[in-house]
Amino acid sequence: MLTPAISHLKAVDPVLRSIIERVGKCNLVPVKNHFAALLEAIVSQQLSVKASATIFSRFLDLFPDKNPRPREVLAISDERLRQAGLSKQKLAYVKDLADKFDKGLIKSRTFHRMLDEEIIQALVQIKGVGRWTAEMFLIFSLNRLDVLPVDDLGFRKAIKIAYRLRKLPNAEKIKRIAKRWHPYCSVAAWYLWASLDNVPVQSEK
Repeated sequence: MLTPAISHLKAVDPVLRSIIERVGKCNLVPVKNHFAALLEAIVSQQLSVKASATIFSRFLDLFPDKNPRPREVLAISDERLRQAGLSKQKLAYVKDLADKFDKGLIKSRTFHRMLDEEIIQALVQIKGVGRWTAEMFLIFSLNRLDVLPVDDLGFRKAIKIAYRLRKLPNAEKIKRIAKRWHPYCSVAAWYLWASLDNVPVQSEK
């Protein structure tokens, strides 16, 4: 699936060509369990990779098969969620996510028929899910190929270094650089993150 994307990026951008040849294979793989992916995204916010992995593992341990379903999350007590390491705020976010999935307000089974922006607008209705989280979900869970995460700090840092800019690029600067990447901005972003050894993985555990 990614071969045309990589061929295109190498052909149109010498900077990316060098990064791609150094980094090697892009390991973007779609995630089937969208609810679990969003749970992990919320739990992991503003935490180090190690801390988020520990807390999410404790969270999964609260469920018999380590595969929480919306109604099971709603049924579990706030006290047990707090004991697993969730803050009061994240607890509220997790319950809101579960509630919206349980009520069918987030219809992830229809995502394959929806445009990227439609999915983003659906997801930002969930407490604790902003545009950045929605874009990461598009890239890492759905593997949408043409997402440009202009607000991601790591992405901006990678562009600054790779393109030898004097300061962090703003959204307009990034869009100018990325014009030639379309329709494979997600793959370009993945390689730029990887160039810093800092891919913000949102994967199914």
